[in-house]
Amino acid sequence: MAFVAPPGYQPIYNPDIPYVGPIGGGLRAGMSIYIQGKIHHHINRFQVNLQCAEFDGCDVAFHLNPRFDLWDKVIFNTFQNGSWEGEEKVKHMPFRKGEHFELIIVVNSEGYQINVNGKDFYLFQHRMPLERVCFLQIGGDVAIDTINILGGGFPGGMGGGMGVSDHTTCPGIPYSDMIPGGMTAKRTIIVRGMVPYGADRFCINFVVGGSRDIAFHINPRIREGIVIRNSLIGGCWGDEERDYFMSTKESSTFFAKLTCFALLSAIHTQSNLSCLFMYFR
Repeated sequence: MAFVAPPGYQPIYNPDIPYVGPIGGGLRAGMSIYIQGKIHHHINRFQVNLQCAEFDGCDVAFHLNPRFDLWDKVIFNTFQNGSWEGEEKVKHMPFRKGEHFELIIVVNSEGYQINVNGKDFYLFQHRMPLERVCFLQIGGDVAIDTINILGGGFPGGMGGGMGVSDHTTCPGIPYSDMIPGGMTAKRTIIVRGMVPYGADRFCINFVVGGSRDIAFHINPRIREGIVIRNSLIGGCWGDEERDYFMSTKESSTFFAKLTCFALLSAIHTQSNLSCLFMYFR
């Protein structure tokens, strides 16, 4: 039984550079763009552009341009009506020659919040309307492992006929919220995320409202290469279920699709059915 990711959740792996690709549904506040890659040893510069079309010379709402020269720096700008506008220059280089990186562009109502290797780097304020942006372009001395655009392709909900229309994009961690209507039979929750460099473990818990029991606990342990499943009832953990299988590794993205049946939870990760978890009511 294969898990096919819903629209807007399909990653792009190892694209050729230069790369130009569409942003499904256009860009909106609340969306994020995750880019993982590696800087070449003999780099001069590379760029990441959020564009209004896919042809050379089109308007560019957001331009990120790390430059490795005598004075390493990162340039931000906008290209409009055939001309570059005023540069915003940061004289600090968060990228390193010959090293992997993870770049996150978080789109909010104020601008583009840039995060590099887990640290906030810069906020570039909007100069052009978000709704004009419809393409991502990457070029220069860089190799890209994955591109992920989160929150796009399905305005107003997850889509896919999964029975859950609510979605939350880029929440703070730790995250806790109500599941509207509870976790009923055949209901599906999809968690889409990225495991940062140096990560050890993370967990997803389904918590019972009044008692605070944990009906279902899934705990991927990246360094050990195992996934733990359990329940916490009345303050006591049950017997662990574990699999020595890990499709998720540090510096990678993951899908977790959790579907509730009458007495089972089915867990899909990436494109494979990982396990079934039995619970008692």
